[in-house]
Amino acid sequence: MTHHQDNLFSPTLIGDVGLDNRIALAPMTRVSAAADGVPTDRIGSYYRVFADGGFGLLITEGLYIDDQTSQGYFFQPGIANPSHAAAWTRVVDGVHAAGAKFFAQLMHAGSQSQGNPHTTTTWGPSSVRPKGEQLAMYRGSGPYQIPKAMTAEHITQVRAAFVNAARMARDAGFDGVEIHGANGYLLDAFLTDYLNTRTDGYGGGVANRVRLATEVCGDVVAAVGADIAVGIRISQGKVSDNQHRWAGGEDDAAEIFTALADTGIDYIHTTEYRALAPAFDNTVKPLAKLAKQYSRLSIIANGHLDDPHDAAAIIDSGAADVVALAKPALANRNWPHRVRAGQPLSADLPADLFGPLATVKDWEVTDMKGTTRDE
Repeated sequence: MTHHQDNLFSPTLIGDVGLDNRIALAPMTRVSAAADGVPTDRIGSYYRVFADGGFGLLITEGLYIDDQTSQGYFFQPGIANPSHAAAWTRVVDGVHAAGAKFFAQLMHAGSQSQGNPHTTTTWGPSSVRPKGEQLAMYRGSGPYQIPKAMTAEHITQVRAAFVNAARMARDAGFDGVEIHGANGYLLDAFLTDYLNTRTDGYGGGVANRVRLATEVCGDVVAAVGADIAVGIRISQGKVSDNQHRWAGGEDDAAEIFTALADTGIDYIHTTEYRALAPAFDNTVKPLAKLAKQYSRLSIIANGHLDDPHDAAAIIDSGAADVVALAKPALANRNWPHRVRAGQPLSADLPADLFGPLATVKDWEVTDMKGTTRDE
């Protein structure tokens, strides 16, 4: 480890949660829960490995928040009912025993849902089909459904589901919750100009399109913010549209990040294809830097920070307080220990990237390299 990388191993705070270092496991969909969304022993072992490997913070894969429309994938874990919460308690205990902090990511898949045993209908801000095709690695095929445009009653229901899930995550022992406002899932769909054609208070300009995200943030802060950390994950690109950029550039970023900070959350987690790359054509600032500038909150940055020099650089620059690693963590489940000891890092992803495939006879993963989704 070089002296330059010492900053990766300095302690920091997110809200009132103390982290031993600034290295987090990024949330990654693994579709390895039981069919009813209960996290399995395998999931517990998976997270425990990263805690043992020296990551100061782990963030779960996206957990669906209700037994209606939020689930995105078959075998996705949930935090939607007491049986989910009880099983997560055991997983959290294992992570805490290894010395790491643990945040639950709360997710409503919206119009990008491609596997939900509770319903055949998807919800979105408007009846606009997401771009692209469903993901084969998550057992999807063909185009996404055209979602049902959400009513005011639907919006109220979703807000309540986020609050309910946040309370269950708190009671299961999680140190924080991360609201999934990225990657084209429901809250990001509301923010996205071409997916949101509404003419009410949730559509039109950026202030209206970010409204549902800010309402959910405010609701969750009011419900659990005195007990655990609360943050939101934000991106421009999506599972269904990797190239998307905010049309208003830095003006949009300023409006979005200021509005989110005003809700009382503790942090923003930005995810871009490359965290150090400029967010827009007319600026040199990465999205994390803009989030820090306009929110003044703790910032977690994710996106190709595989090289410890790059990870340290984004901390050094003041753009981010914590780095979140996806593929490099899967290839090096003790990445922090390796970097600290000056050991070489592997670039090879493991064959067992996703969950127990034996239960899915008609679905085989042939080439996992380069296909892992950081969501």
